Amino acid sequence: MNIHSIHHAQLGFRAGDEPQIRRFYNQLIGLTEFKVGQQPAQGAPLRFVAGHQRVDLVPTENWQPSPVPAHLAFEVQDLPTLRRRLLSADVVLEETQPLVGHLRFYVKDPAGNRLEFLEPDASQASTV
Repeated sequence: MNIHSIHHAQLGFRAGDEPQIRRFYNQLIGLTEFKVGQQPAQGAPLRFVAGHQRVDLVPTENWQPSPVPAHLAFEVQDLPTLRRRLLSADVVLEETQPLVGHLRFYVKDPAGNRLEFLEPDASQASTV
């Protein structure tokens, strides 16, 4: 058996916050929503395509973000453009944890889920 990729990641959010979640994942970070059927059922997960993988977001009553430093990491192309788009939408970026060989930053989605965005940076010399 060989595991060759992640099929999907599932994150929660507060039920009723669907518009903010859709805007963030679709308009701000550029993922395409994958809809099952013509009219998704009330309370159904929101699904977004990220390359060959999916990010499923599930509405949850009494939602609380994870207190541990768990996060979902996206490798992206043209990180500076995404950075400008998020900043222009007043999304707070955390850029205090450099990673040799990469450009990266963290944000929290509207539900408080921590997301990492990174892009390999050939101009940085790797010591590994």
